[in-house]
Amino acid sequence: MTEIAFIGLGTMGCPMAERLIRAGHTLRLNRVKEASSHLIALGGRAEASAALAAEGAEVVILMLPDTPDVEQVLFGAGGVASGLSRGALVIDMSSIDPVATREFAKRVREQGGHYLDAPVSGGEIGAKGGTLSIMVGGEAEQFNRALPLFEILGKNINLIGENGAGQVAKVANQIIVALTIEGVSEALLLAQRAGVAPDKVRQALLGGFAQSRILEVHGQRIIDKSFAPGFAIRLHRKDLNLAANAARALQLDLPNTTATLKMMDDAVTQGNGDRDHSALFLTLEAKSAQDAAQGST
Repeated sequence: MTEIAFIGLGTMGCPMAERLIRAGHTLRLNRVKEASSHLIALGGRAEASAALAAEGAEVVILMLPDTPDVEQVLFGAGGVASGLSRGALVIDMSSIDPVATREFAKRVREQGGHYLDAPVSGGEIGAKGGTLSIMVGGEAEQFNRALPLFEILGKNINLIGENGAGQVAKVANQIIVALTIEGVSEALLLAQRAGVAPDKVRQALLGGFAQSRILEVHGQRIIDKSFAPGFAIRLHRKDLNLAANAARALQLDLPNTTATLKMMDDAVTQGNGDRDHSALFLTLEAKSAQDAAQGST
């Protein structure tokens, strides 16, 4: 049994924390809200600050929206750093900037702690089912220390390299996911406009080389027009901005990433930022309708 501080109980963090509690670990929780209050009934303990949650914890797990949130929770007033025990392991499972990650790891090590960046892929479904892909950056010794916890949360668990490497892998993952959602959206929009049943097209494609988890899950979401967020567009847009920033720093041209990021900007402007990232389809659909209207005038 491990004493764990868990901070960040949103769409992903809440089911992840629940899995750790049900596996027998002691969780000290910060930022408990109504949607995560059931974790207290399961045995979690609410703490008023990140510092109090971290005091005496062997492991601190973060699952937060963005780079500034991680920095504030770690090093701000009442943050983890002010309560961190010597030798404790900080595991940041958020998706944030790789450069900032390396700096955060350095600061934690200077305080006598250890640090892994371990962003995840698999969405809410993976978080609930314990089937997340976990991409880890850090020392092998600390990876092995954390592995029993990772195995509760995920199935495809890989040590990629030093601190920051996990975040680079996650950025690469988010490029592939975003571009595949965009491609699936275009394909189903084509079928719809051509008067062919999108559900039958999807079913046919699932048996061929175009088969993918995104076509399976998000293709069905698109057909059903069911866009309750498993992973919100605004969060995926944040990740593509990380990709764009990294590309600029490395003097890389990522044209399709740039184009899909623009579509996500449009989706947020259209009020769809809190919908699932499969709702990118709606942006393409709206643009198609606009183009058709302009072409008929």
